[in-house]
Amino acid sequence: MLSIAGVLNRITQEDGSLPGEPLGTFKALVYFVGVPSLLFAVIAVVVLLSTTDRKAKRSTLTRIE
Repeated sequence: MLSIAGVLNRITQEDGSLPGEPLGTFKALVYFVGVPSLLFAVIAVVVLLSTTDRKAKRSTLTRIE
C-alpha cells in the first residue's frame, strides 16, 4: 500500500517541486479552524457595533394634543 502511495505522489508532483515538512495536527486546526473562526467573530463584532444606535433617541414629545 505504501509503495502505491509513493508512486502516485511522484506522479502528481510538478517538476522541481520540493515538498516541505508536513503540517501538524495542532497547526492545521489553528490555521483552518481557529483563524477563520476568529476572523468571523471580529467581523461580526465590527458589523454589530457599526449598525447599532449609539444612544437611544429620546423624544421630548410624549403625547399629541
